[in-house]
Amino acid sequence: MSDSTRTSRRKSASVPNQEAWNYEVTVAKVEAIVNKIESGEMELASVFDEFNAAIEYLRQCENFLAQKRQQMNLVIHTLAEETESF
Repeated sequence: MSDSTRTSRRKSASVPNQEAWNYEVTVAKVEAIVNKIESGEMELASVFDEFNAAIEYLRQCENFLAQKRQQMNLVIHTLAEETESF
């Protein structure tokens, strides 16, 4: 896999339109994919396609959580500074 392919995959894992995107719905999609794969009734090519889709969903979730973690850290830092000024 080329570096440009890896980079484009990382970029594509960003959280899509955040107003329409939902963490819980995306996790449910991953769970559904895992259940389909574990059923053992899929053709091998389909397993790989579904696995790749699950990875993409998980990357989106990871990016979402990282963004929220940054926001929380900023709020905590701001509150700590405000508390110190009293």
